[in-house]
Amino acid sequence: MLEAAMIWNEPNNKSHWDPEIDPDWVMFADTARLAGQAIRAEHSSLPRVLGGMSPIDPVFVMKMQQRGVLDQMEAVAVHGFPLDWNNWLIHEWPAKLKEIQAVTHLPVWVSEVGVSTFGAEEVQLWGLKRTAELLIGQAPRIHWYSLYDLPMHWEATTRHREAEGSSYYRHFHMGLLREDGTPKLAMEEFEKHTPHLGICQWFHYQDHRLDDAVTWLKRLGVTHLRTGLSWADSFRPDALDWFDRQMEALRDFQVTATFCFTPEHRGIAPHHTSPPQVKEEFAEFCASMVRRYAG
Repeated sequence: MLEAAMIWNEPNNKSHWDPEIDPDWVMFADTARLAGQAIRAEHSSLPRVLGGMSPIDPVFVMKMQQRGVLDQMEAVAVHGFPLDWNNWLIHEWPAKLKEIQAVTHLPVWVSEVGVSTFGAEEVQLWGLKRTAELLIGQAPRIHWYSLYDLPMHWEATTRHREAEGSSYYRHFHMGLLREDGTPKLAMEEFEKHTPHLGICQWFHYQDHRLDDAVTWLKRLGVTHLRTGLSWADSFRPDALDWFDRQMEALRDFQVTATFCFTPEHRGIAPHHTSPPQVKEEFAEFCASMVRRYAG
């Protein structure tokens, strides 16, 4: 069921790791290295992936190499959204992969790539076609973000929220399905590219979309799925019951489980982006999830 364990999500993005507390990722490197060691001690062959970086930054990769993090990984991952957030052209995707391939011998996954329908659904349709042309065959794993639009009454996981202007609201329009579950224009095109394209879909605690998502993923021919198991959520009531339900529902897919999000009461600062007070606690969470779902 578990294809891989991913350590954190966008650690070089201040929406996911606090650069004021850890400006040069020294604490992150220690945290990720310990987590990688704990996963390997629990499972001798499960691939470990350094969580998808955003921006795509070879300097970040070199720092992780120097600090021993990549010695504990079997792959590194990148995220890219050139039609929505990044300051580079969609046609530069092959060059962006080469930037990372030039500084590590590890395979480079694309664990999130997508196009919003914020301006028009036709933009997503064209972007999906072009992304498939550029990336299929160039990366071992490509996870399209995402299956569902983010419900408008939820919050996007980003630091600046409405202060980002239209950039914030694009977070809510990344799905192939609208919030009400109806398909957008790009859905039919996406189906042409499975199983080469997988899906990245984050499921919130007690997410009402889980069962319908499984139905859609199977209908589309998706075999590889990336999702998250939140350390912060592990302290919620009945958390393990929810994790069990989620992973049981996803048992027919090759799942990359992303371990991330610091519980507020266990962070140096009370925020999910904070480095943990005790790095070993995150490592134990990773090990416990691997023990439970890949044992």
